[in-house]
Amino acid sequence: MTTDTTRHIPPELAGLNPPPKKDGPAAAVILAAGVGIFVLGLFTLLNEASGAVHDFLEGFDPGRGVGPLAGKTILAVVAFALTWLVFGLIWRRKDVPIKSVFWVALALGTAGAVMMFPPVFEAFA
Repeated sequence: MTTDTTRHIPPELAGLNPPPKKDGPAAAVILAAGVGIFVLGLFTLLNEASGAVHDFLEGFDPGRGVGPLAGKTILAVVAFALTWLVFGLIWRRKDVPIKSVFWVALALGTAGAVMMFPPVFEAFA
């Protein structure tokens, strides 16, 4: 979190006296990215583990031949967009602990990436 006394203003902008900006909107998109990656990894793993989930995800395919990949990516994008919208509205005028949000998003993204790693999701096949 920054305060007016500790924020750094580049010399080119010092004469303009820019207003301080809240970091809530940036934190919201960082968290949304972590959630989106996690959801993509989760559905990748569930696709291999469950025939019902595979059939559900395949229902999103618009006849292009990509199968359950369409469902996984659509649901991941929806999760990203909803998380960004909700937290963006909640945090739009707030300073939040952005470092903590970053670490949460990194943990979610790492977990999602691990679930997309072939030896991991193939173990559930």
